[in-house]
Amino acid sequence: MGQRYARIEGRIRTFIEQQPVFFTATAPLDGEGHINLSPKGRSGSLVVLDEHTLAYLDFGGSGAETIAHLREEGNGRITLMWCAFTGPPKVLRVHGSGEAVFRDDPRWSELIGQFSAADGPGARAIVVVHARRISDACGFAVPFMDYREERTQHAEHFGRKSDEEFAAYCAKKEHVGVSLDGLPALPLPLPQRSA
Repeated sequence: MGQRYARIEGRIRTFIEQQPVFFTATAPLDGEGHINLSPKGRSGSLVVLDEHTLAYLDFGGSGAETIAHLREEGNGRITLMWCAFTGPPKVLRVHGSGEAVFRDDPRWSELIGQFSAADGPGARAIVVVHARRISDACGFAVPFMDYREERTQHAEHFGRKSDEEFAAYCAKKEHVGVSLDGLPALPLPLPQRSA
């Protein structure tokens, strides 16, 4: 039987911090628009800021649907989900509202320090999620899977790019400045880092 939680603390926080992968889901307000579901990983790229707030690094390499949905006026809805692939079965969801903090935002320098192990030139935004509902489910149908190791290709690829090269990369990628549904996504040209 699933349970709701008032805050992200104790075993719930520990569970979140131990998972090597999580998923994000967002959607535009238009019912005909594209729903987005994305896997997220990279060790150290997700942090619990307080009992009701999480943040994760948004990296280059894909489109910017999540950012577009969070920026859409009147929207900002986001769900984060974790599955236990080892240990006791559990699925945990955090439903809430999110905002994208871009590289030129005054909050960037304070927030990016939370990600020292995962920060790099491929970081294009920080997504801050304010939890409205925290709940779990049994996870009995989630299979056991063994975690082997982090993939290093993403960090290595973007680690070879200068900030200018990364900005040029973002500018030429389809669906980075504008979402699949034509919503504003990542600001282009990519803002310089404030720190």
